[in-house]
Amino acid sequence: MSTSVVPVFLCSCVGGTAVLDRLSSFPSAAAPGELSGGRLAKEPMSAAEAGRAVRDELRPDVDPQLNMATFITTWMEPEADALMAEYANRNTVDGVKPLRTTELSRRCIAALADLWHAPDADAAPGVATGGSSEACMLAGLAMLMQWRARHGTRGARPNLVMGTAVHVCWTKFCAYWGVEARKVPLEGDRFVIDPQAAADLCDENTIGVITVLGTTFDGAYEPVREVCEALDVREERDGIAVPVHVDAASGGMVAPFLEPQLLWDFRLPRVMSINTSGHKYGLVYPGLGWLVWRDAAAVPAALGFEVDYTGGAMASQTLTFTQPAAQIAVQYYQFLRLGQEGYREIMQHCRDLAGLLADGIDELDGLRAVTRGTQLPVVAFTTRDDAPFTVAEVTDQLSRRGWLVPAYTLPPNRTDLTVARLVIRRDFSPALARRLTADLADAVTALRGGRPGR
Repeated sequence: MSTSVVPVFLCSCVGGTAVLDRLSSFPSAAAPGELSGGRLAKEPMSAAEAGRAVRDELRPDVDPQLNMATFITTWMEPEADALMAEYANRNTVDGVKPLRTTELSRRCIAALADLWHAPDADAAPGVATGGSSEACMLAGLAMLMQWRARHGTRGARPNLVMGTAVHVCWTKFCAYWGVEARKVPLEGDRFVIDPQAAADLCDENTIGVITVLGTTFDGAYEPVREVCEALDVREERDGIAVPVHVDAASGGMVAPFLEPQLLWDFRLPRVMSINTSGHKYGLVYPGLGWLVWRDAAAVPAALGFEVDYTGGAMASQTLTFTQPAAQIAVQYYQFLRLGQEGYREIMQHCRDLAGLLADGIDELDGLRAVTRGTQLPVVAFTTRDDAPFTVAEVTDQLSRRGWLVPAYTLPPNRTDLTVARLVIRRDFSPALARRLTADLADAVTALRGGRPGR
């Protein structure tokens, strides 16, 4: 019997760099002319060779299904995949009128406006973006322009009030446009914005308050209604009128189907704009975001531009110009395919699995769930006080079993607490939930026994 030998390269701290240097110059029969050193090769290679070279470079360390860190959609139906490929070469801003992708975008915006109870869904302004970060930038710009229109150029510095659990895009917005970021810190077991503290931070130079429907850190919904009520009291007392934007990057496609009675959207008169990510729980591959305003009065005219050099006159409100059409086509497909009941079933499936995972974590010696997926289908967990290991050691053990689970400290004033986060998406199955629970149990056993993970 012949035995095949698999070559194994062992790299240690000593000499590893030299081995990598030798490998970097190692000739590749499969990919002659491989791009190296940041230079284009003189000669072309075959399509098959180039494709293989790219696949080898991008071969994932973690299967997308086992990546518990990302909120991004990692699976779609074959029909949606086919549409994505079919329209990958289409640009929403190119062509002659009527631009059909623009019409599909308009219908999606109207559907979201209706889902979020805009006063007139068919007339609600909105825009498709490359993701929620761009949508948030546009929402922030709209509030900033509206503030400038009210206050003129008197030299005062504008400010934006938010909790410390906001996405980094809001810190970027403030840095890029010279806005003071006023952040309400976490306190005790409150991991979301405090409504009264937010209202107290507002003054005549506040352009708006940001609330988050499903934070990145633990999936919790911030109390949008309570923030609006606190701002109502502040306006009645001091005459300071402050609009609210809801960053519903994830929750905007979860809450309407699982908590239709929850008041967080345009039913609250102070909410001027809402964004969501089509590529998260909208169930579309990246990158697609949506921004919807309450009505035309919430959108400053200076935010829009008219162009006529793409085959016909059209309006542009985005930070970028080119917008891939494929994601919009697939979002329209998902809205047609699933409807409200289909989305509800998928989100309930995700939430149910999150709850089961949280129960399983609480049963493990040394671990406890911090959030249980009762809002976003996200489970954050940490170690108990008497655990002889850290949550980072647990996630390291999971990585040896093929999982990617992030561990991080919470924002101020709870940087003393480190958690790991599990994001449950559409392609997460009961079988995977059982496997993850078993691997967590094995990780805890290995850490308690001092044995290395397998």
